Amino acid sequence: MEAVSVEKKPFKLRLWQKVIIGLLLGILCGHIVGKDASVLKPIGDVYISLIKMIVIPLVFFAVLYGITSLSDAETFGRLGLKAVCIYFCTTVFAVTTGMVFANIFKPGIGVPLPPGLGEVVTTSEAKSLISIFVGMIPSNPIKAMAEGNTVQVVIFAFFTGFSLITIGDKGRPLRDIIVSGTNLMFKMVGLVISLTPYGVFALMANVVGENGFGIIGTLGKFALVVCGALAFHYCIYGVVIFLSGLNPFMFYKKMTNAQMLAFATASSKATLVTAMSDLRNKMGVSKQSASFILPLGASMNMDATSIYFGICSVFFAQMFGVDLSFMQYIIIIFASTVGSIGAAGFPGGGIIMMGMVLSAVGLPIDGIYLIIGIDRFLEMLRTMINITGDCMVTLIVDKMEGTLNKKIYNDANAIEKT
Repeated sequence: MEAVSVEKKPFKLRLWQKVIIGLLLGILCGHIVGKDASVLKPIGDVYISLIKMIVIPLVFFAVLYGITSLSDAETFGRLGLKAVCIYFCTTVFAVTTGMVFANIFKPGIGVPLPPGLGEVVTTSEAKSLISIFVGMIPSNPIKAMAEGNTVQVVIFAFFTGFSLITIGDKGRPLRDIIVSGTNLMFKMVGLVISLTPYGVFALMANVVGENGFGIIGTLGKFALVVCGALAFHYCIYGVVIFLSGLNPFMFYKKMTNAQMLAFATASSKATLVTAMSDLRNKMGVSKQSASFILPLGASMNMDATSIYFGICSVFFAQMFGVDLSFMQYIIIIFASTVGSIGAAGFPGGGIIMMGMVLSAVGLPIDGIYLIIGIDRFLEMLRTMINITGDCMVTLIVDKMEGTLNKKIYNDANAIEKT
């Protein structure tokens, strides 16, 4: 009898592995070659330009697609309204948490400016809160897109999406175009993200060659600040659950499976089915809430991503020596909230949407490459926090509706049942 040969699949590196390799090789190259590594800078410049190229159209289509897909005709109703309000509050709190941590621990102070970065756009006039909000409304949306005014583009996308919903079936052909346009943008994002290892290699080789090996140590402090803020927000979930009259330790215990899957895959969508099953069978959440509120959260609620945006905004402002005004902090909160919604639609979206948040307050996005190397690990942590927040809100809303099975929730031995 002949032995059956098993064909082995060729080993293939994952994108995040390629990024780490590109990062390490870039650091090594810059350390060895020194300032001559600047010959690689044009490759990095092309990568940064590609990110800049897709930010505005991506923001427009991502927000427009999100509105038209989540807010059909008779929108969420009472259940959806509660969920959206809580999601919004947790997101704003998350952005604020990130900014507070960054201002306390100052991870950007002392970080040398990488060479050849874009110009910081600042205004000498102090604007009132009213003028800030008035300025958010674009008088010419095409001009707003051309000038890269992301906040105005978001407002125009919101207004367009709302108007499209109100015309019902008459807008179906345009909705189909929006779906196609969004898929096109996601594909373009995928192509740009696939070039990340090469961009990281060229940029890190250049920055290490210009500034020396010591700049790498500054990223350690940045990563610690991010991890600290994420841990704090993770504990806040427990406080909210406790205040709602439930045992938070039971929630954390029963979330372990979904959290580990989220950490491993760095994808809220990939974790959705597992989280939904655990909510229903281990925590006693109703089918209605688990089937509606959790997917809604996976599409629009990204607390950890918002924390990251808040920290990165202050980090880059500190690095460039820019003192952010109160109004700029308000803009960061708004842009980070919207950006986290947009980042929920595609893998690696946090880095792309980061450009929107930074440009909203006049900071150049060129310095993003400094954090790309450690972003994958931080993204895994962010995804774990994100899915935990989605499940927490689903649990709270279900309890508010009176449909939570507390007997199952309090049963420490509850396992998946049908």
